[in-house]
Amino acid sequence: MKTSIKKGVGFGLTSGVITTLGMIVGLNATTQSRIAVLGGIIAIAIADAFSDAVGIHISEESEDKHTTQEIWEATAATFVSKFVIAFTFMVPVVFLNLHAALIASVVWGLSLIVLFSYYMAVQQAVKPHQVISEHVAIVVVVIIVTHYVGKGVAAVLQG
Repeated sequence: MKTSIKKGVGFGLTSGVITTLGMIVGLNATTQSRIAVLGGIIAIAIADAFSDAVGIHISEESEDKHTTQEIWEATAATFVSKFVIAFTFMVPVVFLNLHAALIASVVWGLSLIVLFSYYMAVQQAVKPHQVISEHVAIVVVVIIVTHYVGKGVAAVLQG
């Protein structure tokens, strides 16, 4: 896989998982509303995919060492991977009750992070368990923080 595409896919996948999981957990803790969670997923899939793609585009341009084609490959790969990954989280929310969907989403997101981290570690010839542990820990922190922030927002708004 070309470096520019790998960069975009890696960024889009990890950002897609972390952002979407954080939003799902936070909105669920705040609203416990399937409609709010689905709306959030759609918003993340569209707005954040564009935002991340433009961010990668500008970052790659600012390095002043990539061709125009490489920059656009990274941009497109970021957008497509973020968009697709975010939308995959709709499946459990549509087909399961919200509590089960939350659990399924966390398992799905962590599985994607573990698989991509393993792939990346093997590509870089480093110990997979260290890379996986670090990346999973970050996701778990996001899940915990967004849950409690969502609970806090709900408590403030309810009285």
